Amino acid sequence: MNFEFSGRPLLAVTMSAVVLAGCVSSATFVPPPRAQQPTAARGPAGTVTVPIGQPVRSALPGTIDPGFRRAPAGLTDRIETLWRGFPGKTGIAVQRIDGEWAIAQRGPDLFPQQSVSKLWVTLAVLDAVDQGRLSMDQRVRIGPEDLTLFHQPIAARVQSEGSVTMTVRDLIETAITHSDNTANDSLLRTVGGPAAVRAFISKNDLGAIRFGPGERLLQSGTAGLTWQQSYSRGRNFQAARAALAPATRKAAMDNYLANPVDGASPAAIASALTRLARGTLLSPTSTDYLLGVMSRTRSGPRRLKAGLPPGWEFLHKTGTGQDLNGMTAGYNDIGIATAPDGTRYAIVVMMGNTTSGIPARMALMQAVSRAVAEFHGK
Repeated sequence: MNFEFSGRPLLAVTMSAVVLAGCVSSATFVPPPRAQQPTAARGPAGTVTVPIGQPVRSALPGTIDPGFRRAPAGLTDRIETLWRGFPGKTGIAVQRIDGEWAIAQRGPDLFPQQSVSKLWVTLAVLDAVDQGRLSMDQRVRIGPEDLTLFHQPIAARVQSEGSVTMTVRDLIETAITHSDNTANDSLLRTVGGPAAVRAFISKNDLGAIRFGPGERLLQSGTAGLTWQQSYSRGRNFQAARAALAPATRKAAMDNYLANPVDGASPAAIASALTRLARGTLLSPTSTDYLLGVMSRTRSGPRRLKAGLPPGWEFLHKTGTGQDLNGMTAGYNDIGIATAPDGTRYAIVVMMGNTTSGIPARMALMQAVSRAVAEFHGK
């Protein structure tokens, strides 16, 4: 099946791509194993080295695992070709969790995260649980004044019942697996607001990862609006956005894309996923719990997950931004892929802005995860 990328065909089966001139060159970095967790540092060619903890060898004693120390040359070349062939600002990062290498295209650059940032909220909440400051069974009330916008299945219950009360555990499940914006903002409020999430990111030296002001202020600011709680009802937000002058909307979107308040780099996200999987960010109980929740994510079934062959497992979090004149500001998928032999890879694909259709975006993501599986063990 052929998908069109700005008039140039990308064959999804062979995943060949046209090499475009003027693209940013690749950035490949190899973080050494560390017994300690030092502060993040900037390495050669603008790459960022983030402490990720000691790698776990998946090969049996006495065997040779050719993919442990360095990425297969074929994978590096394939990722670069796919990246060059896709229009718009795109970032890709792949890191072997049970190994010592990572590769990236536009790895250090900041991309809008959108709902990918829900992961940092949940991490901050679980860290507070590990420290005894919160309980998974703590109950949180959600009323009309707490509703946000866009995807928020909880809103229907609040509107029919007046308010709902949910445990922290249920809010995490709803925020991650259903990407419910109100569930996420309720967790954010409970853990102490954006400052608490930023403190978690800083404390763990996660590198180039920003956390924005919360869903309501992020989305209204991106659209060029000042938040009003009435926007949380029905399609009031969309109506107010549509009433803005086109120049106002474009200026707000351009400002967001130029300096995203929720921006994060693909390389930093891949390292954070690696540290999560290695168990260096949370307690063993919280680590296992969060990985289990991410395995039940319902959004994006045709993004990275669809490119993996049978026998592979994938747990992830998606993120999708607002559209303007056929352009989407943020179309992302990040996650952990596990091969049948247990080897794990962090995979990150982020599209900062693209006018390509959704099928083409998904085809690129599938091509990236398919390449990881194809070159596994080589």
